[in-house]
Amino acid sequence: MVLFVYVDNSNVWIEGQRLSAVRRGMAANAREAMKLGVVDREWRYDFGRLYDIACPDGASVGRSILFGSRPPANDTLWERARKDGFEVVVFDRNAANREKRVDTALTTTLMEDSFKFMQADRGDVAVIIAGDGDYVPVVESLRQRGLQTRVVFWDHATSRDLKQLVDYQPLDPYLDHLAIP
Repeated sequence: MVLFVYVDNSNVWIEGQRLSAVRRGMAANAREAMKLGVVDREWRYDFGRLYDIACPDGASVGRSILFGSRPPANDTLWERARKDGFEVVVFDRNAANREKRVDTALTTTLMEDSFKFMQADRGDVAVIIAGDGDYVPVVESLRQRGLQTRVVFWDHATSRDLKQLVDYQPLDPYLDHLAIP
């Protein structure tokens, strides 16, 4: 079995900030935090720890890609990801400072990799560290070809439909472990 890992960095970070805000009492629950735009702006995560949760010791990793928007010049996450063996795919934000292209790039790359590198008979697994319902068609396509998918993401931000199709692991129990002090 070989793991192929695809991470939507912005979603991991934003939804982690949202869950942290709830845990700190800044909102009653994740739904309220979403509605009111409440996040814990102090919460940051350790990328290496996230990787360890998604890819346990001894797992064979075929490809790992971190997708996101261009960070500030002093952001060290991307360099850390490169040192941990991740390919880094970064996009500029649009004129309204909105993230664009990340989900589509992740999906396109995952599908290309599934045809080029993944092998159902070897038991390969696509690990998606994101929870958007837009990934459901991709997962369904992988399943039709006998490939497994695992989603590792925040429970409040993972589509119910997606959870039903994959081996799902919530990140919520690891919020404190992932946090950078």
